[in-house]
Amino acid sequence: MEKWISDARTRDMVLGALLFIAAFAAYQPAWNGQPVWDDDQHITKPALQSLQGLAHIWTKPGATEQYYPVTHTLFWVEYHLWGNATPGYHLMNILLHVLAAFMLVKLLRSLQLPGAWLAAALFALHPVEVESVAWITELKNSLSMVFFLGSLLLYLRFDLKREWKYRAGSLLLFILAMLSKTSVVPLPVVLLVIAWWKKGRLSWKNDCLPLIPFFLAGLFFSAVTMWVERKYVGTHGYEFEFSLPERFLIVGRGILFYLGKIAWPSPLIFIYPRWTINAAEVLQYAFPFAVLALGVALWLLRARSRAPMAVFLYFVFMLVPVVGFISQWAFRYSFVADHWVNLASLGPIVFVSALAAAAWAKATKGMRLSLSAGCGVILVLLAVLTWRQCRMYADSPTLYHTILEKNPACWMACNNLGTIMLDNGRTDEALAWFDKSLDINPDNAESITNLGNALTQLGRTDEAIARYQDAVTLDPRDFDALNGLGVVSMKAGKTEESIAWYRKALELNDEDELVHYNLGNALLRSGKPGEAINEYRRALEINPLHTQAYNNLGGAFMQLHRPDLAVRAYLKAIRAEPASMDLLNNLCQAFLQSGNLPGGMKAAGKALELALQSGDTALAREIQGNLIEMKEAYMKSQGAGK
Repeated sequence: MEKWISDARTRDMVLGALLFIAAFAAYQPAWNGQPVWDDDQHITKPALQSLQGLAHIWTKPGATEQYYPVTHTLFWVEYHLWGNATPGYHLMNILLHVLAAFMLVKLLRSLQLPGAWLAAALFALHPVEVESVAWITELKNSLSMVFFLGSLLLYLRFDLKREWKYRAGSLLLFILAMLSKTSVVPLPVVLLVIAWWKKGRLSWKNDCLPLIPFFLAGLFFSAVTMWVERKYVGTHGYEFEFSLPERFLIVGRGILFYLGKIAWPSPLIFIYPRWTINAAEVLQYAFPFAVLALGVALWLLRARSRAPMAVFLYFVFMLVPVVGFISQWAFRYSFVADHWVNLASLGPIVFVSALAAAAWAKATKGMRLSLSAGCGVILVLLAVLTWRQCRMYADSPTLYHTILEKNPACWMACNNLGTIMLDNGRTDEALAWFDKSLDINPDNAESITNLGNALTQLGRTDEAIARYQDAVTLDPRDFDALNGLGVVSMKAGKTEESIAWYRKALELNDEDELVHYNLGNALLRSGKPGEAINEYRRALEINPLHTQAYNNLGGAFMQLHRPDLAVRAYLKAIRAEPASMDLLNNLCQAFLQSGNLPGGMKAAGKALELALQSGDTALAREIQGNLIEMKEAYMKSQGAGK
């Protein structure tokens, strides 16, 4: 037995297997979780499921929710492996999380730090990581961490051997990490921190100069991400307008908040209460000053040990992209989120694990047993907390109700429950949730827009217009409100106004197929079929599977007396919906006008059969009339031919 335990490779295999099983068991409640919040925007949409769609993921910012093409390429692969079945997505996230834990072991051994397996277990089972693993959207976190750790490992190999291939490989993995999620951008700073921790000083030639390509790549991809976030995601408006002192207040409080959640992970909330930031309130400066004081104290202790200062620097630098200096879209809801501490959490976890391992190495046999038992109890407790935390990811209603239990002032949860009710046709319940959201935050343009959507469904056009205009007044770049104004103006018969609203929306985001489609309909109604065709084609360029856009494109060609082109459009629509009576009837009329009577009769026959089966007698009579007309024309043509 002793010989078996002393075999390092066997021990690693056993510990690895135990960690793998423990992590998958702890995340079991998330295995079958349904999509929540914005998961549907990240799981590959129909418009991107083809090879052309894959190309658009890489070449067209705005085609995906954020410009993280490596992440969305993996989503694309996953879609082609298991479609929209969510267990595959969840298991992939868990697998990447466990892989990152295994890579952490290798990294810590490369740095000759003790407690590698303990650190891996703490990371794998800590409930603060649940948001990064159980939420399908956060594939970007787990994937970028794997590339991040891989880049660190290769650079440490370069630092040891000074062979260019390791530095090139590290740079490549760093770029892949940033293309998965840009929050890994502090990696070159982390490498400098590691070099300082190991040697106590930095050399320009050996430490700084080799990292210049890393810094340049980081600056480039950071600029790209910030541009995309502002243009397509919407990090603009009053919710993101903070002075420099206010941002320091957010940063200071955020750093201490995350340290607290790692040390005591309760309560963990998907959306934490949003702090009121006031630069005129002296007490709020206690947070940044406390962080500064901690940094100064650790710096003064560096002569005894550089490790605490190195961990502090790692933690702070890894939080810089998300803690408040740069606006995040989610700042409208909260200044902190568990998934933002995913990478930074490695610092404190590694530090505590190394201290525990060092204490264990110096302890007596009896004390070692107590320490081992204590670590085991902590890991079990963390696993149980992780298991409990995963349960709220069962589906969106469960998630939002859980948020409201812990954070009753979360207007976002109320708003999103309202949208679920609205999508399910429960308009009165939706109105109640939107009203509750606005009671909490009256300046919430998102809920005002959704209230407009509900009023539109109820046919209360004037009230809907007023709500959309309120939203646009609050946020002139509210894309959904502008689209809503276009929709409700169309319903009110104000076609030209509708066109103007749609065009204004497209100035903000030209990659929305629905607005191009809506604009095409408005142009068609206003007697501009040529312009409508351009909009339908743009909608189909974004989403080649938009059946109704093909149908309306055919209608536009019919208005231009181009039945040959209309036939092509209708045929493409029918490929997606071969049992659509309306499409078949439209195709039959296009065939009739184009002179292709056999094709028209075939389409009309199929449409008539479906209409009779469905009991739609009015449509059946219309199709039958077209069929008789085509048969008579065909008989005449045959007679003329003879």
